[in-house]
Amino acid sequence: MISIDKSIITAVSAKEKIDPEKLLRSIQGGNAVILGRDDYARIAIGKALRTKVNVNLGTSPLKSDEDEEMEKAAVAFRCGGDTVSDCSTAGDIDGLRRKLISSSGMPVTTVPIYQAVVTAESFESTTDEHILKVIEKHVKDGVSSIVIHTGFTRGTLLHLKQSGRIMGVVSKGGSMTAAISLCQERENPFVSLFDSIVELLKETGVVLNLGNAMRSGCVHDLKDEPQLQEIYTNAKLAKRANNRGVQVIIEGLGGHVNARDLKAWIEEHNRITGNRPLFVAGPLPTEIGVGHDHISAAIGGAMAAGYGADYLCAITPAEHLGLPNVNQVREGVIAAKIAAHVGDSMKYGIDACFDEDRQLSSWRAKKDWVKQFEHAIDPETAKSIHPGEEKECSMCGKYCAIAIMRKYGLDSKFES
Repeated sequence: MISIDKSIITAVSAKEKIDPEKLLRSIQGGNAVILGRDDYARIAIGKALRTKVNVNLGTSPLKSDEDEEMEKAAVAFRCGGDTVSDCSTAGDIDGLRRKLISSSGMPVTTVPIYQAVVTAESFESTTDEHILKVIEKHVKDGVSSIVIHTGFTRGTLLHLKQSGRIMGVVSKGGSMTAAISLCQERENPFVSLFDSIVELLKETGVVLNLGNAMRSGCVHDLKDEPQLQEIYTNAKLAKRANNRGVQVIIEGLGGHVNARDLKAWIEEHNRITGNRPLFVAGPLPTEIGVGHDHISAAIGGAMAAGYGADYLCAITPAEHLGLPNVNQVREGVIAAKIAAHVGDSMKYGIDACFDEDRQLSSWRAKKDWVKQFEHAIDPETAKSIHPGEEKECSMCGKYCAIAIMRKYGLDSKFES
């Protein structure tokens, strides 16, 4: 049974605007989690809750600038990001993670297999001991969740070879885990380590995120047996972890899914997993948006959230191209926040989610630019396009539809 301190439930339920008893029942039923290990940063993710947005940060072997990653985290927080994932594979990995935990203002997730491989210096040398040691260190440092790819077996990888996919394993953590299994000619290390990891996480409040290594890497790689097998396996493992007191998020759908398949795919995922919190990266419903994949992901993310996903990963314009810069992270977070907002209106209805939209509309009807900016998701950009001191915008000038209708007595009577 999952046990959460009553004071935490009370504080988080107030923040999430949900009845405390309802939130507790949802967590104990495995349908929601509380992410965060201090009072300030804690949030809830799952069914009947606002869709949350994660932001991926971190260094790579080709670019490692700790100060820039911290700047990205600050921008992500200011733009409304809910969580941050440290995906570092180079530089002072321990130092950056600890800085993010202490000063990002958001719950921090890590993918321990990254650092395990880096410290072991090869897939061939990565042992179970390496993996467990890294997980222990991350938990001790104060991470809020960890991602492991335990939903596939060596047999799944052999099946994948015969699947006819255009793209194989496109998950970085999943590919690293698969490489260890293949080059060492042994089972997925997380299969044998799963119970030990659950034991490590018990009573820490750290959430276990079950990754989706078998997700599709392009829209033409349709749902197949490896994907389904992973979902069924993750569902069983989630129940096992919940029964031992560990909260679980399940990653699903992943990067690339045809838009027309999203509804049925998400509904099936939620049915198989018992409506456990569903985290999606994107999903991107097209390949040709490269360089603008934050837009593609926002379209797919809005649909996914509306159909039942609970947690989106912000995708930046640099996706598939390189490590994003600060401005690209900003663009990705804003796009994902808009997607989450639209998705919530689909799930919960416009009256439940769109008070900010109603208020902005009322000030737009009054042509009060400053008040509009106050309710915008990105006031900074809005102000740069139209300075608030200007009464007219340059699109219509004296031919503004609102001004014309006001002159003839057909202006809005809505009062904010």
